[in-house]
Amino acid sequence: MPVKYKLVQRGNPGNPSAPKKFYATPAPRSKTTIKEISKDIAEISSLNYGDISNVLNNFVQLIPKYIANGNIVEMGEIGNLMLNFTSEGTETEASFSPAKIKGVKIAFKPGSDIKTSLMGLKFEKST
Repeated sequence: MPVKYKLVQRGNPGNPSAPKKFYATPAPRSKTTIKEISKDIAEISSLNYGDISNVLNNFVQLIPKYIANGNIVEMGEIGNLMLNFTSEGTETEASFSPAKIKGVKIAFKPGSDIKTSLMGLKFEKST
């Protein structure tokens, strides 16, 4: 099944006077919930829906704890989650403070199996 995309017109932030161009962006169909994933796993596993759902929900609950401790969360073949942020620059090291840190987010680095499977994606414009 091809991945749907839509076109979005954007300007160049580095050169506001440059002409805008069209860029492809993913057009998601819908969201998949942990409940749906748990049901799908239960169909191909010897575990039941409740056990799988419980494990996934507990895992999601613990991720912020590990990230806040400065850990990279390794999830086997799925990939890794890690903390990422940007900061304002300062002229001297002494003038830097934690208040300069902005844009805190979790970065995901997919495992090799996921990366490989994404290379074969087909694309189709969303209607």
